[in-house]
Amino acid sequence: MKWVSNDIDMYLGAKEYVDTVVLPLLPISFGDDIKQSASMTEFISLLNIPLERQFKGRLMMLPGYPYLKSDSDDRRLQLINHWETEFKKYGFKHIFYITSDSDWRSLEEKLEGTLIWLPSLPLESMDDKYRNQILEDQISQLIHLFVKKWQNND
Repeated sequence: MKWVSNDIDMYLGAKEYVDTVVLPLLPISFGDDIKQSASMTEFISLLNIPLERQFKGRLMMLPGYPYLKSDSDDRRLQLINHWETEFKKYGFKHIFYITSDSDWRSLEEKLEGTLIWLPSLPLESMDDKYRNQILEDQISQLIHLFVKKWQNND
């Protein structure tokens, strides 16, 4: 389910079946790495659409969570811990974070949720057929990761 009013109506009618929340982590930088941060955001956003479609009724796909690349690790953890508290308060058993920002990997053990890091690919320089194939391959791997996590924790 997406964070749109029609899907929220569906969620409200079937909350007990929606046990998973996905929060895409999207870096924002206006410095020398501005293009890289935009590329990461684009890549993760393109993956979220089919992932949400595949698991509609089981997961809530939140809008991307933008954060400043210049934020300290402590600041990032403080904000994410607040999100995790809210997720658990409302009954989400499984919390996933999806990002292309490798900085999160050093914080992974401090998160209660599952971090999925995917290296960003330069999609703008690929032809459409190759780009779509790469996205399909990544989505297939994501689907496998979600199912595996659910099987191990249910």
